[in-house]
Amino acid sequence: MDKTWIQKGVKTDNLVHIAHNVEIGENSLIIAQVGIAGSSKIGKNVIIAGQAGIGGHLNIEDQVIIGPQCGVSKSITKGETVSSTLVQMPHKTWLRVQHVIPKLPEIKRRIDKIEKKLES
Repeated sequence: MDKTWIQKGVKTDNLVHIAHNVEIGENSLIIAQVGIAGSSKIGKNVIIAGQAGIGGHLNIEDQVIIGPQCGVSKSITKGETVSSTLVQMPHKTWLRVQHVIPKLPEIKRRIDKIEKKLES
């Protein structure tokens, strides 16, 4: 097991859990109630918003932004922004999903109606 290394300029808020063998790059910001599992590497200038969870053995590259309550289960490449309260996805996709969710009951009714017409 290697060291846990929190580099220069890293800011952590309250209730942040950083497990064994984690490396956090310079000037990263970790906001309240974030959990980082063992052997993950966080790059420089990364922002991890509140209540996000980072799985073990992942590589979060430089300048990544992780939205609140996002569950990160795979590595993230440089400069990406991901968010979701479900599973990680590109932030723009998550915004589109959020826009569609309130419309789902009506969409379901329309699909059911179309299926009935197709069956008859």
